[in-house]
Amino acid sequence: MIASSTAVLDTGPLTAAADAGDPDHARCVEVLQRIDFVIPALVVAEATYLLSGAVGPQAEARFIRGLERFDVVGPTPRDFVRMAELMERYADFPLGGTDASVIALAERLGVDTIITLDRRHFSVVRPRHVERFTLLPA
Repeated sequence: MIASSTAVLDTGPLTAAADAGDPDHARCVEVLQRIDFVIPALVVAEATYLLSGAVGPQAEARFIRGLERFDVVGPTPRDFVRMAELMERYADFPLGGTDASVIALAERLGVDTIITLDRRHFSVVRPRHVERFTLLPA
């Protein structure tokens, strides 16, 4: 059962927290230490792709190993349908599959908080279950 105080984690803060050289590292680590969160599986895939070039294979392996402590949640068949709906509706952004997976998971779990550095997408998209998302870090 997911608590109402739980957030869904997007790729930017996850990679920033994993890369001490990232300019958003400190503020992302701070929010991740104080907020309960779940990680969409597509976010992990995107993060490993981005980190592989930024921090190298050994650091990427440490990142993957460190995920054992966290809830990583894969999309359901209904999530894929919702993701496609979101991608079609917001095609002019465009809204990609990973961001759509964050939104679909938040809707499925009834979560209203997204931990993201991507204000452009998540401040515009209107979820089904709340008027708008609360975005962290502020």
